[in-house]
Amino acid sequence: MSNFQGDVYPGAGFEESDNDLKRLVTVLWRGKGLILFITTLISVAAVVVALQIPDIYESKALLAPKEDDKTGGLGNIAQRYGGGLASLAGLSGLDLGGSKISKDLVAKEKIQSLDFYTRHLYESTLANLMAVSYWDPVSQEVIYDPDLYNAKDAVWVREVDYPLKIKPSAQEAHEHFLELLTLEEDAATGLLILKVKHESPIVAKDMIVAILNAVSEDLRSRDIEEAQESIEFLELQTTLTSLVSLDDIFSQLIEEQMKTIMLANVSKDYVFDVIDPPVVPERKVEPSRALICILASILGGMIGILIVLIRHYGLRIPIKS
Repeated sequence: MSNFQGDVYPGAGFEESDNDLKRLVTVLWRGKGLILFITTLISVAAVVVALQIPDIYESKALLAPKEDDKTGGLGNIAQRYGGGLASLAGLSGLDLGGSKISKDLVAKEKIQSLDFYTRHLYESTLANLMAVSYWDPVSQEVIYDPDLYNAKDAVWVREVDYPLKIKPSAQEAHEHFLELLTLEEDAATGLLILKVKHESPIVAKDMIVAILNAVSEDLRSRDIEEAQESIEFLELQTTLTSLVSLDDIFSQLIEEQMKTIMLANVSKDYVFDVIDPPVVPERKVEPSRALICILASILGGMIGILIVLIRHYGLRIPIKS
């Protein structure tokens, strides 16, 4: 007596799955020509596109923040005499060395700010940010898009709609600047890595140099100006106060401000110690054309398979009412 009823028997599910797999392979094999055609078409298109993408180079600098003197000099004087000095002489507006944000933190924010870019980098970097067509490695020159910028006459000729302007504004250029700029801080060491990407390796390196020079000069000028104003203020208070006991304190405060001016004037790298200066990179960092072509081939094959399956099964799917 049979132990099985109807068509249900051990292994039936496996045979059905095996038959389905064979049918699927057969369908794909019959459509191999279409799959190959679509894969080749997309792969060739990817090669063409990849060849049109310009090489991008990246220059970088490794920086060590310079430590501010927070415990000695003016800070010690402030701790000993700050409160009494202010109450006796009415010097409530004088900065006596209280808590300050370090120069490197200020510098990092400045580098990425619109105001800093507008004042120090806008004019010198504008064409290299907004009008580059490609970089010629033979002549070592940047070739600009003639539809955007007339390099010979240094005139912008691009056609744009409002609110954009023929000559890119500082705000528009700053957006592109931030796309090329990278600031990374190593949490373990506190070192800062400044990176700039560009079609031209020379421009990438020069832009980092310009950034470092500009931020040093910006903070140097700020500190010198503040120190000079402090000296003028202290000298005025010296003449106004009749308390002889404050003369020595005023002298120490003025001396500290003079030291600030002296150090600012003699320090070449005022904000950062450049551990590894930027160089002109020899190798591009992007694009990876091989990877683009491989991914395009895989995508083409998947699209080809999908089209073959849709053509074979698409009209045979039952529609439920």
